Amino acid sequence: MGRGKDTRYTGTNIQKRRRPMPDWSYHTLFKPLLFRLSGRRARDLTLHAIGGLSRMPGGTFVIRTMGHMEMSPLLASELAGVPVACPVGLSGGLDPHGTAHKALAQFGLGFIELGPVTVRAVQSHASITRMAEEEAIVYSDGYENDGADAFAARLRKGTGHRLPHFVRLRPMPGSSPREALSEQRELLTKLAPYAAGFTLDGLAEGWPSDMALAYLAEVRQLAQAAAPGKPVLVYVPQQLPEGELQAVMDTARSFSGVVLGDAQREPGTRRECVGGGASLLSAQLSKVRLLRESLGERSAIVAAGGVHQPEDARALLAAGANSVMLHSGLVYAGPGLPKRINEAILYDRITAPATSASYPSGWSSTPTSSSVQTSPSVLISSAPRPSPSFWANWGWMSLLGLGMMIGGVLAWFIAATTVLLPYDEDFLGQTRSDIIRFNRHLLHFMSHDRITLAGTMISIGIFYYQLAHHGLRYGLHWARTAVISSCVVGFSSFFLYLGYGYFDPLHAAAAVVLLPMLLLTLRGLKDHPSRKPPGLRNDRVWLRAQWGQCCFVILGFGLGIGGLTISFVGVTDVFVPSDLAYLGLTSSQLSDWSDGIIPLIAHDRAGFGGALFSLAVAITASALWGVNQGEGWLWWTFLWGGLPGFAAGLMVHFHIGYTDFVHLLPVYIAVLLYVGGLYFTYPYLVGRADGNSTDLE
Repeated sequence: MGRGKDTRYTGTNIQKRRRPMPDWSYHTLFKPLLFRLSGRRARDLTLHAIGGLSRMPGGTFVIRTMGHMEMSPLLASELAGVPVACPVGLSGGLDPHGTAHKALAQFGLGFIELGPVTVRAVQSHASITRMAEEEAIVYSDGYENDGADAFAARLRKGTGHRLPHFVRLRPMPGSSPREALSEQRELLTKLAPYAAGFTLDGLAEGWPSDMALAYLAEVRQLAQAAAPGKPVLVYVPQQLPEGELQAVMDTARSFSGVVLGDAQREPGTRRECVGGGASLLSAQLSKVRLLRESLGERSAIVAAGGVHQPEDARALLAAGANSVMLHSGLVYAGPGLPKRINEAILYDRITAPATSASYPSGWSSTPTSSSVQTSPSVLISSAPRPSPSFWANWGWMSLLGLGMMIGGVLAWFIAATTVLLPYDEDFLGQTRSDIIRFNRHLLHFMSHDRITLAGTMISIGIFYYQLAHHGLRYGLHWARTAVISSCVVGFSSFFLYLGYGYFDPLHAAAAVVLLPMLLLTLRGLKDHPSRKPPGLRNDRVWLRAQWGQCCFVILGFGLGIGGLTISFVGVTDVFVPSDLAYLGLTSSQLSDWSDGIIPLIAHDRAGFGGALFSLAVAITASALWGVNQGEGWLWWTFLWGGLPGFAAGLMVHFHIGYTDFVHLLPVYIAVLLYVGGLYFTYPYLVGRADGNSTDLE
């Protein structure tokens, strides 16, 4: 693996840091259901579901939006000469048929292994067993695959992603070395045009050691002839003792590198066990150190077993591995594992001291137990990044947030006192006293719409201020996406006020004042990776936070649906049945009394619906992408940002006596989700990300 040129971290467009494919839904909703099914059925159901989604129009966009790991250039390097976006790959055994590779490629992976591939298909319908306590998976047939022709056809057609494929070649079960050699020649002929590199498997076939090594050497020569310039690695099975590993060294030096297998094969059977756990990780670490010491820095080492949490990958990379591959870790830790690993690696790289010393070929200088390997292509300064000027961009969004809060407080005061402004009365042709004489509930009803809007405006302002002060200020891309998306929705919703022909000059004036602040915010925004330590373990605090994140995401989606519904009602029917029941009037009676009353109420409803949807966007984006360990400011944002909206919505309904249970049921559910989200995320967000919590049992 060659050296890259000397470039330094500039802080521009480095990491679009959003949350991964949702662990919050996997651990809270899907995993408990899937683990009630048989292993094979759960695997097939999961892969077909996400694979089918990725093949639908817009499917990959949905996957990226829910998780969205966009690679930082700081993670990029080479694996045995092949450019990879990050040092995290996917083991071929997880999805042997390639059902969901297009979807899995969105999870934050740098490469995908295909295989094991045999010359003819090996079909199996035997059970796949989960060993939950050991976090392991047992496959009844480790040879299962579709065969060379099917793989070649799939690759020829295209996989729907751009990640490089490393193809693992394996003999047919029961083949002799001579038979296997003929098989490999055919495999290479069919797959060489599509593979970025090959991994040769032959040390677990039960052959004598000298015959297996001779076989690997011959296949390596065939591979170099069939695919000149492409790397060829040797697959070392997990169960190979370190004593025998020493004997493999001489042969391994003639290869581009070594893949330390992720499967433990039961002697005399075709059963293989893939898993994690402290014992396996310890064995992998020992072998990685031995291989790195014996093979030197020029050989690639891929650790394909034992990675179930970011700390595991970090330790293997620090021990000398160039890359890790995931298998059972994705099943037990969740689909966000690649992103979490990448965040841990990125954090170590941006906080490592810059150096101008020569790097050996590979990912790092001399590996240590305390540092993750650093790409030679990027030298990273550890100097503190200066905060941009308040007036550069983020300060304008802070002012916009303050403006929303001030506007919300004023709107609340007006709605709680006079309710109507002079131009409202002019539009109606009726005074406040006339309304009270006509119907004693009508003014209260209008007040309830306007107070809920005011509370929502204050909540939006708090979110904008916090996202600007703690997110935009430090270049967090997810915060920029959240706040700008919410602003676009909010400003666009102004036109909903015109749905029934009522133009509100005060709202128009507020939009004219605040819009330039949004435009000034967009000037010169740059993305930077977070310098806060990420969580490294799958501990109880992290698992509990998945429940809290789930509550906040569901809350955000629920508020979004509610906002859209209210806006739609506001520009169509205006009232729901419970509204008319509270008023004791019909729509026609209201219209007969004043031609302007329904347009005025419609304006309030549509405006509130638009504001609620805008708030929902900010909450959902923050919950999806911002929940990272130690981000205490986000917890306080959820707390203080939620209180005004919920307080306004509940207090005004009880104050005016509009307490219809069905009407308020969505609010009650939202409050429960809000309290649950705060409760479950507190230890994770407000606690320290120091990796000292207890692992899950």
